[in-house]
Amino acid sequence: MAETVMNEFARPSTAEVIDRVAAALGDRNITTVIAKDGADAKDQVLGMLPTGAEVHSGKSKTLEDAGIFRELNESGKFEFLRTKMMAMDRQTQSREMRKMIGAPDFMLGSVAAVTTDGILVAASASASQLGPYAVGAGKLILVVGSQKIVPDLETALRRVRDYVLPWEDARVFEAIGIHSFLAKTLIIEREWQPDRTTVVLVREPIGV
Repeated sequence: MAETVMNEFARPSTAEVIDRVAAALGDRNITTVIAKDGADAKDQVLGMLPTGAEVHSGKSKTLEDAGIFRELNESGKFEFLRTKMMAMDRQTQSREMRKMIGAPDFMLGSVAAVTTDGILVAASASASQLGPYAVGAGKLILVVGSQKIVPDLETALRRVRDYVLPWEDARVFEAIGIHSFLAKTLIIEREWQPDRTTVVLVREPIGV
């Protein structure tokens, strides 16, 4: 990956910019909390989840880096739908799987970029997380490293194509021998329902 792209899209944002983004998200009816690092983000997220809650998540490097994915998968404190889904038969239970993960009580994940004026951009090949992000989930919690802050929507989409997609393509090819691709993009400009969406904005870079 070119050094210029790395420099543009991998560095943390300043405290001033982070505070500006948090305020902009609030103006868009999106609750925002600021975390110092991944460990702090993990504590913030787990504090939002009642014991026994039904929770789903995408395969997010941000959640993995923060230790959130492991906690969901291994602690036994939550009804983690991803674990349940992986034990189901795709040939005979595809309808049940689709309906189960389409409308979880809590959806956790991240986005590829957030603009300084508070627009969130998520992109995916399978797009399985985008429906719950947009409307399906009862509550949506997104953990976002400050390196994902960009000046505008055009730069956000370029971050997806020039930075996130090459990383994801390499990861997928190493894991299963096929290339990834960009199929669908979700742009979240604001939230209709108060307190539905919370962004945990992490000062230190985390995820991709």
